[in-house]
Amino acid sequence: MKRKYLKISFFIYLAAVVICLCLSPGAGAQNSRETMRLAYTDWSSSIASANLIKAVFEEKLGIACKITPMGADKMWQAVAKGDADAMASAWLPDTHFRYHEQFKDQVVDLGPNMEGTQIGLVVPDVTMGRLTAGSGLRNKPYITIDSITGLNDHADKFNYRIVGIEPEAGIMHKTREAMETYGITEFRLQESSEVAMMAELSHAIRHQKWIVITGWLPHWSFARWNLKFLHDPQNVFGGPGAIHTIVRKGLEKDMPRAHRVLDRFCWEAPDMGQLMLWIQEDDGLFPYEKALRWMRNNPEKVKAWLGE
Repeated sequence: MKRKYLKISFFIYLAAVVICLCLSPGAGAQNSRETMRLAYTDWSSSIASANLIKAVFEEKLGIACKITPMGADKMWQAVAKGDADAMASAWLPDTHFRYHEQFKDQVVDLGPNMEGTQIGLVVPDVTMGRLTAGSGLRNKPYITIDSITGLNDHADKFNYRIVGIEPEAGIMHKTREAMETYGITEFRLQESSEVAMMAELSHAIRHQKWIVITGWLPHWSFARWNLKFLHDPQNVFGGPGAIHTIVRKGLEKDMPRAHRVLDRFCWEAPDMGQLMLWIQEDDGLFPYEKALRWMRNNPEKVKAWLGE
C-alpha cells in the first residue's frame, strides 16, 4: 500500500513540474523559435556572409543559428515556404531575377546588404613571361580577346567550353542566354562547382592555357589573379547590382531581435573580400573561425548591426 502511495505522489509531482515548465513565460516560444535557420549557396560570398551572420547571432545575441547550403532555387523556395528563416545571398536585380519573380510575393525583402556586384564571363588578364617589356610597357595578355563576341573566333583554344558552376545558379541561366544571344554555338557550358571551376582557373593560369569561366564580383579570385570581364555589348548579364537580405513572412513578429539585426546587416565589397580571402587561406575549412576573426577586427560594424 505504501509503495502505491509513493507511485501516486511521484506522478503528481512529475505532472506539476511539466505544468510549471509549460506555463513559464516564453518557454514554449523560446524552445520552438530561438534557432535562426539561414539558407545559403555554395558561393564564396554566400559562405562568408552566412558564417558571419551565424557568428554575430551566436556570439552577440545568444541565438543559435543553423546554416544550410543549397542551390539558389532551393534557397529562395525554402524562405518562401518558411523552411528557412532568412538568406543574405539574393543577387538582384539580374542574377536571381527569375527566382525573385517567382517568390517575391511570398517573402520580405530587407534591401541590399552589399552594393556594386557584377557577373559575366571572365578570362585571365595575365601576360606571357614578364609583366613588362624592356620599354617599360606592359606585355600583352596571352588571352587576346576582350569581348564575348570574340569567343567563336578562338573556340579551339578554349577547348570549346565555358567552365561554370551549379546548373541552377542564376549566372548559369544568364550564360545560357548569352550563348544563344551571341550565337556561341561551338561551345558547351560545363557544369561543375565553384571549387572545381577555381581549380581549373588556377591550373590554366599556371600553364597559360586559354579558359573562360562564369565569374562574379565580389570574389577572392580577383584579388589573387589579374582577371577581366569580357565586354557584353548586348548587356545580357546586366549592369551593377546588389546582394539583398530576404526573410520569411512573420519573422519580424516571431524573432524581433534577429529581424532587427538582419535588417541592419550591410557591408562593403572590401569587407567581404577580406573574409573570403581568410577563408580561402585554409581551403575553406574553417569559415566560422574566420568570421570570428573578422568580427574582432571590425567591432564598430558589428555594433552598428546590433544597434549599439
